[in-house]
Amino acid sequence: MQEHGTRTSVSTGRAVRLESFGGPEVLDLQEVPAPQAGAGQIRVRVTAAGLNPMDWFMTSDADTAARFGLSAPAGFGTDYAGVVDQVGDGVTGFAVGDRVFGGALSRAVADFVVVDVAGSIAKGGQAHHIPDGVDDRAAAVLTIAGCTAAAALAVVDPGPGDTVLIGGAAGGVGVFAVQLARLAGARVIGTGSPASEDFLRHLGAEPVAYGEGLADRVRGLAPESVTAAIDLHGLETAQVARELGVADTRITTIAGQIDGITPANGADADPGTLEEIARLVAANEIDVPIAATFPVDRIRAAVELQAGRHVHGKVVIDL
Repeated sequence: MQEHGTRTSVSTGRAVRLESFGGPEVLDLQEVPAPQAGAGQIRVRVTAAGLNPMDWFMTSDADTAARFGLSAPAGFGTDYAGVVDQVGDGVTGFAVGDRVFGGALSRAVADFVVVDVAGSIAKGGQAHHIPDGVDDRAAAVLTIAGCTAAAALAVVDPGPGDTVLIGGAAGGVGVFAVQLARLAGARVIGTGSPASEDFLRHLGAEPVAYGEGLADRVRGLAPESVTAAIDLHGLETAQVARELGVADTRITTIAGQIDGITPANGADADPGTLEEIARLVAANEIDVPIAATFPVDRIRAAVELQAGRHVHGKVVIDL
């Protein structure tokens, strides 16, 4: 039964905050007033928050933060999972006790987050129901990485008969991009370090070392060449794809731009993308590799690990 206007008596909670922009050293766990759900909103008691490169990138300096509409003091983190504990007036589709996941830009690493049920990640936040069979840690890493991977695949549209080169395949977005491309019927070659080879094979990709000589190594794996490419790290993979004769219309990037190549943005993911990804996780058709978990009071160590860009999978904060 829908519980409209239901509220708990909690008045404070913990939240990771930063008083000025910078590296992990500016992150502090603080006791703050608990936000309250208003009309059209729900409040979520957060149980887990997933980290993404964008979290520390957009809070690294004031100019970058301003591009994302942030000003100090600010919160931290975007992906979350938890349980609804307040439902504001006019809300339908959510009830106290529902397990939910979603995104709330630079607010997620906190005991409580308030989101607009009709909002977006950047404006008001968003929430989706967690299906049975998906635990909170897995749900907490789906939003940014899942939307970004899906948007990248939508640009290059892989299918049976395609060989897709994915740069940065062992990273947080890569783990979803590889598996979604495989589910679409494509062969996947994924770039990574030598230490990531077994991990990439587990995901369904054929590993290849990044760096000088990448084009020759890819030719050795796929003499007929690749037909599409997704660069999730920088520009190397996109440039190599061009060298291998891949058409610009079948190349995309997320962390850099090249004239003539369409970049992918998770904000452009089709409606229903996250529900479909969560369904695939629940059906064990997508694996969600959690590389490391940290208690919230070790947020600085977690961000340092994640920002090193050598983590195979996702980093999660437990609350």
